[in-house]
Amino acid sequence: MTTQVPGGDDGDEVTIRPAERVDLLAVVRIENASFEQPWPYDAFDRFLGEPGFLVAVTDGAVAGYVVADVTSKFGRELGHIKDIAVHPDRRGVGVGSALLSRALAVLAARGADSVKLEVRRSNDGAKRLYREFGFEPLRRVPGYYGNDEDAIVMLRKLD
Repeated sequence: MTTQVPGGDDGDEVTIRPAERVDLLAVVRIENASFEQPWPYDAFDRFLGEPGFLVAVTDGAVAGYVVADVTSKFGRELGHIKDIAVHPDRRGVGVGSALLSRALAVLAARGADSVKLEVRRSNDGAKRLYREFGFEPLRRVPGYYGNDEDAIVMLRKLD
């Protein structure tokens, strides 16, 4: 199943669809361009076929991705946005919002009653996006990232 959404300021449509093997190289390139400690190819390969591994496509190319899943914790279903990134050339035009919106819908459909994520304390742009989607800071995790940067764990309840 694919979802088409308006592409933001530049007018391009964004198609959100499940990730396929053919997308992995583009996903890894975006990951490497986005993070100091990128996930390896094999990490993404393991999530192929999972409902929460989605890509955003604009102009026929992968513009971003999200990896999310649901786990049972203490009798509740907890969604987890594990990784999300947008190609540097496609940031600020709604691709990240489209991915996050669709991921939240997938997690809700899989029974999640809340969703958590971790974000670098210094990543103000991402924190702003997550707050726009109703995520609230829950706690700080000192030294979560390899360069000893803290993470902020954010949580959103789903209806």
